[in-house]
Parts: sequence; structure tokens; C-alpha cells
Amino acid sequence: MNNHPNITEISNQLVEDFSLFDNWEDKYEYLIDLGKKLPPMAAEFKTEDRKIKGCQSTVWLYSEHKDGRIYYQADSEAIIVKGLVSMLVKVLSGQKPEDIVSTTLDFIEKIGLQSHLAQTRANGLNAMIRQMKLDAAIIGN
Repeated sequence: MNNHPNITEISNQLVEDFSLFDNWEDKYEYLIDLGKKLPPMAAEFKTEDRKIKGCQSTVWLYSEHKDGRIYYQADSEAIIVKGLVSMLVKVLSGQKPEDIVSTTLDFIEKIGLQSHLAQTRANGLNAMIRQMKLDAAIIGN
């Protein structure tokens, strides 16, 4: 039996963590800290075919299917983007493919990120989410 928290539980924890900060400067600092805590991605996974299309910054994503769950590794050279992808990895990694595909990831809106990201970053975030869901759909079948 796997006691891995589900997407909603992890998402709610992130919303709660972000709510501890009063202003967006502090929230961005927290986002950067999340990126710094992202486990390092193996160099062999940083290949052209693993770059996420639609991101202005370089973002690599590696997806692995193990024991009926999807596990992600990701990295970016941009510190804010690395924080964004680290949140997605935190929420989605270790989940069942069907749960990843069907989730709405409303924590992004609850935190207020969508309205505080530049349009290019918001597009990049959406591209990351699309790729993670696509990988889950493909690998999960």
C-alpha cells in the first residue's frame, strides 16, 4: 500500500504554505527556495527531446512510470521557472497517471500565481502542465 499523499492534499499544503506570506516579494522568494530544493536532474536527461516546447526559459522534464505511478524529474536554468516546475513535480510526481491527467491544478489560481506571472511565464507554466499530463497519458497506457 502506498501512503503517498494525493494531488489535492499536496496542493492544499502548497496553498497553505504560500498563505503564510503577506506580499508577492516574499512569495517569489519562497518560490525560488522551492526551486533550490528541487532534486538535481541527471545530466543524461537534459536532452533536446526532453525540453518543454512553449517555455521561453529552458525547462527539461523526464517522466518515468514505476509501480503504476508517474515520477518526474525536472530542471530549469531560470530561478523562478525552476520554482514553478518544482511545485508541479511536488504535486504530480508519484501520482497515478489517470489522476494526473484528470486534475485541474487549481492551487495555481488559489495561490494567485496566474495573475502575478508575466504572460510568457504563464504560457510556460501551462506548457509544463500540458507536457506532464501528456506524458502521464502516454506512459500510463
